Amino acid sequence: MYTTLISAQDLAAHLQDENWLILDCRHDLMDTHAGRNAYQLAHIPGAQFVHLDQRLSGAQLTADGVFRGRHPLPEQQHFIETLSALGINDDSQVIAYDAQGGMFAARLWWMLRWVGHAAVAVLDGGLPAWQAQALPLTQEVPAPRAGNITLRPGLTAHVDAEAVQRNIASAERTLVDARAADRFRGENESIDPVGGHIPGANNRFFKENLQDDGRFKTAEQLRFEWAGVVPDASRAIMQCGSGVTACHNLLALEVAGLSGAALYPGSWSEWCADPERPVAK
Repeated sequence: MYTTLISAQDLAAHLQDENWLILDCRHDLMDTHAGRNAYQLAHIPGAQFVHLDQRLSGAQLTADGVFRGRHPLPEQQHFIETLSALGINDDSQVIAYDAQGGMFAARLWWMLRWVGHAAVAVLDGGLPAWQAQALPLTQEVPAPRAGNITLRPGLTAHVDAEAVQRNIASAERTLVDARAADRFRGENESIDPVGGHIPGANNRFFKENLQDDGRFKTAEQLRFEWAGVVPDASRAIMQCGSGVTACHNLLALEVAGLSGAALYPGSWSEWCADPERPVAK
């Protein structure tokens, strides 16, 4: 069972396994059609396309109109129905990939663990690593099939804005922001209406988890680097702009053997929507 990363060569060896499901998570935050367009041009054989906004996110507004962030989590049962429609069973091995070093695939990895499914891994290096091995691509879209995945006890933790607010005063947990350093500092903000970061947060840009070729650094290197960011992963909270790239940091921690960190799904996009919440720059 693969639970964190899988190499292109190992995935290629299982393309014919009926119990393996491959999900294409390519996306562009500034062009939400880019992922589907890329999928239609070419994808890994057997892969199905999963759109970040449509299948990996819930409603941005609560019933009483409160903004929950740009990519809030869906209701768990609704997500289970999405997974079932993709043909996922309780014993399926799921592989997620993108073309951005796991930037979006890690979100699906975390969400499957959120509903109790451990057999999920991210293609290390994504589609570029697959292409570097001259492995096959196709335009053929697999026929849909029904799955029977069920909701089980989660393998993850997450917190809400109120818990993050309390942590500013208590400093009991280490808050880590996965955005680029300039956005963390409040510079060059091009996505959210307010620039800056949550007071007390540390910055670990998710791309620092990767080697130059887009594959993850070794477990040993990640352990060494993350030791200077979080003294205790079980007392850490990961966030980013909208709860997506924070999952990349969570995956890196898991690869490093540092389990237990929580996700703040609303992240900066939810946080900065309330003018009463403090902002640091």
